[in-house]
Amino acid sequence: MTVTNAMKPHEASTLKPTLIHLSGDIDIFTTAQLRQRLLDALSRTTGTLVLDLSQVTFCGAGGLGVLLGVQARARALGVTLALTGIPPFMTRLLRITGLSPHFARAA
Repeated sequence: MTVTNAMKPHEASTLKPTLIHLSGDIDIFTTAQLRQRLLDALSRTTGTLVLDLSQVTFCGAGGLGVLLGVQARARALGVTLALTGIPPFMTRLLRITGLSPHFARAA
């Protein structure tokens, strides 16, 4: 799992979303690091945090748990968490778990 922040920490703005690119597998071996990296990014985000999932190749139950947990933290902070570049397998996973309507979609 690779997490790439497209913005530098000092560039946080309510006008421009913070964009995070994820790649690789989100599994039991990567969820702890992913959670920490996303919470760190969230702490520097003031408006919208967008997760680009276009390069994610696998997402297990733990990965969904991380996304839900980060989303809950974002809401508590008044930040919108949005997903973009959702691969077909992720779209299906979100749909069959009933989680699809819980995540905003970024253009």
